Amino acid sequence: MSLDKSFFQLPSNKLLAALPASDYERLVPHLKLVALPLRKVLSEAGEPITHVYFPDKAVVSIVTTMENGSTAEVRIVSNEGMVGIPVILGDNTTSTRAFVQVSGAAMELDADILKAEFNRGGAIQTLLLRYVQAVYSELAQGVACNRLHILEERLARWLLTLSERLESEDFPLTQEFIAQMLAVRRSGVTVAASTLSRAGMISYQRGQISILNREDLEATSCECYQVIQKEFARLLGKKPSNRARKIF
Repeated sequence: MSLDKSFFQLPSNKLLAALPASDYERLVPHLKLVALPLRKVLSEAGEPITHVYFPDKAVVSIVTTMENGSTAEVRIVSNEGMVGIPVILGDNTTSTRAFVQVSGAAMELDADILKAEFNRGGAIQTLLLRYVQAVYSELAQGVACNRLHILEERLARWLLTLSERLESEDFPLTQEFIAQMLAVRRSGVTVAASTLSRAGMISYQRGQISILNREDLEATSCECYQVIQKEFARLLGKKPSNRARKIF
């Protein structure tokens, strides 16, 4: 995939953009822009992770699969983070599967190179550890959300999160896929989506969802959306290098 040098000078991925110039420039020779087509598997449960990915506008779902084949989304990753966290935690395998939910592009990096850079310490290590803490907070909040909040609130939170990560109010999603990600029946998603649609918050046509009233959708969402946003901003919202804009 080809692109001009400005893509590397102004990375869209917020983790890369938050690195000091010297650390980022050390990574640039090893970064490769790759296309992430829909449903592409980036890592499989139980298999070695050979590369990590820093998405641009792509969205990657991290899912857990049960023995009967059913799946539940653990979290989504887009331009706020990276796919391949186990690489910096002393292992190179995971119990989850990562695949592309919304096609786009990403920066690919050899897992061994990231591990070596992480082990150097300094800004890269600090930033990635803070990212891991933000992800931990997101997962903890998600467990409580799935247990305590109704489907309409959870769907609103999920759509807002996806919109934030994609930096767009419009994205392609089927109700069947949403049901898989929220670990609920499709009929439940149909009812919840219809409720949000009738209230004028979203529109849904032929696998395309548009957020029409973000303010009302945020009001409908449970508090988990704001809690997670604030935690990411607290941990990763430090002023970036002079190459890029503020990341949150």
